[in-house]
Amino acid sequence: MFTEYDVVVVGAGHAGCEAAAAAANLGSRVLLVTMNMATIGQMSCNPAMGGIAKGQIVREIDALGGYSGIVSDRSAIQFKMLNRSKGPAMWSPRAQNDRMRFAEEWRLMLEQTPNVDFFQDMVTSLLVANDRVYGVKTGLGVEIKAKAVVLTNGTFLNGLIHIGEKNFGGGRAAERAATGITEQLLVFGFESGRMKTGTPPRVDGRSLDYSKMEIQPGDDEPGGFSYLDTPRLSKQLPCWMTYTSAEVHDTLKRGFDKSPMFSGRIQGLGPRYCPSIEDKIDRFADKERHQLFVEPEGWNTVEVYVNGFSTSLPEDVQYEALRKVQGFENVKMFRPGYAIEYDYFPPEQLTLTLETKRIENLYFAGQINGTTGYEEAAGQGLMAGINAHRKIHGQSAFVLSRSEAYIGVLIDDLVTKGTEEPYRMFTSRAEYRILLRQDNADFRLTPRGFEIGLASKERFDRMKGKYARVDELIAYLGKQSAEPSEVNPYLEAVGTPPIVQKLKYPPLVARPQLDFRRFVEAVPSLKSFVESRNISEEEQELAEIQLKYEGYIRKEQEMAQKIARLEHIELHANFDYHQLKSLSTEARQKLSAIKPRNIGQASRISGVSPSDISVLMVYLGR
Repeated sequence: MFTEYDVVVVGAGHAGCEAAAAAANLGSRVLLVTMNMATIGQMSCNPAMGGIAKGQIVREIDALGGYSGIVSDRSAIQFKMLNRSKGPAMWSPRAQNDRMRFAEEWRLMLEQTPNVDFFQDMVTSLLVANDRVYGVKTGLGVEIKAKAVVLTNGTFLNGLIHIGEKNFGGGRAAERAATGITEQLLVFGFESGRMKTGTPPRVDGRSLDYSKMEIQPGDDEPGGFSYLDTPRLSKQLPCWMTYTSAEVHDTLKRGFDKSPMFSGRIQGLGPRYCPSIEDKIDRFADKERHQLFVEPEGWNTVEVYVNGFSTSLPEDVQYEALRKVQGFENVKMFRPGYAIEYDYFPPEQLTLTLETKRIENLYFAGQINGTTGYEEAAGQGLMAGINAHRKIHGQSAFVLSRSEAYIGVLIDDLVTKGTEEPYRMFTSRAEYRILLRQDNADFRLTPRGFEIGLASKERFDRMKGKYARVDELIAYLGKQSAEPSEVNPYLEAVGTPPIVQKLKYPPLVARPQLDFRRFVEAVPSLKSFVESRNISEEEQELAEIQLKYEGYIRKEQEMAQKIARLEHIELHANFDYHQLKSLSTEARQKLSAIKPRNIGQASRISGVSPSDISVLMVYLGR
């Protein structure tokens, strides 16, 4: 029935879709196996992509040649650039999406990708010989041979759904759990654990009174994630904000004795930064109210997502409490919220390519590694797909450093530090966040994607042309002097001191009060140059960021170069750390378990002290 595939991807969520697309676009023959062809690319939780640090990941995926940014732009119903009032290192793109269109776009893009085949069935076990995977076996008993396998099982591995005192097997609402894989991996010596996540009720938008809520519109000039010519929104759907109250909290508390979270029926840890409403009431007892974001599920549906009301309380308690929320007095509930508990595998059992250490050519990506979020999953899927292809074709590993990408931070954190609770990306996790801005992901990563054959020549040429124009503008500003008569009216209008003699443009552009695009419009000679060179507003903004933050950018680059020296001091995978008695006992244990690739990675392992690193450096003759 099946010929041998290069790569089999198990699961068609965000990680699986990106893994399949990446491996196929690099030239591998790929089979994407999913339990339900109708839910490819499904948004299991909120209908949105991006957000703080997550938006940077989507732009990085796009810059490398992945699909998430394109799919997001094609299915967006609203777009916002978050944190505009802060520095550009904090700016984060976020889109509300049409849930049905998002999944449809993913399926259409995969179907139009040469080398991707599909099969609907549950994978129940791996085919393994001599510690190397060579395929999968499905619930129908079909054996499918492959040179590499990528597991992206999401919340489906022994998934258990909780609503109040009721629980039942499932990987998502109305979808069965996946069994067999965890049990087999434990036999092979893998460690596993349990994690929990949750989702809020979905309600009928026709039953809500939006006049009692605060409107949350999109940006006046909506952008997008992709660096290609994806559609930009000409109209947008608003979101809305309302609040819980003491009365809502009291109603919810009446169900706490039936809460699976408080009764101990849920063993797994939930996401710290996206807690359930009952967890928020319990942990923040001094808060009289909590924000709720009322998010439409799409252009043509009345279904609404109640962001901030994630819960596993009994459905009657959920409904009663919802009716006490302002604007929800006559609410109709489509389905209740629930918690889901599932198996994951602590990610220290992986290398930086996301290949498992115990079984060769087997890769893990997404929630199986203990992460939460579509974007984190998609980033891992992309990297697993790239590396599965490169490994079986005899090519070198593709690894992004912490100074290159948020994806690099994500994978390094997982593999080096592990996680005991669902891992979510934040800008604060990146020590080089001024370098890792959302605006320059193409500059950082498109050359890397082009080099390995994933980013197209069109994408690469666009990037080169864009930054050539940025450099031309910066060079022009560095050579030209501003005339007081030409620039002073604008300077005085924005409350910054006028100049009394000619002055080069860079120190003016660096002034915090100055908005460069408005400055260009106000200064005829600048406007003439920009228009003659077809320099876009995006390119003007990039030049402004370079000039305003030049000192900070240079400082981070220097720091990254210093740390990079440690990354070049390699450690052998089979190095016997127990022979170095000068290392602490904990360091010997952690280093032996994680097997870091280099001194830099070793220095980031929890429990490995600077003195332990010194011992290693002395031993290596450094």
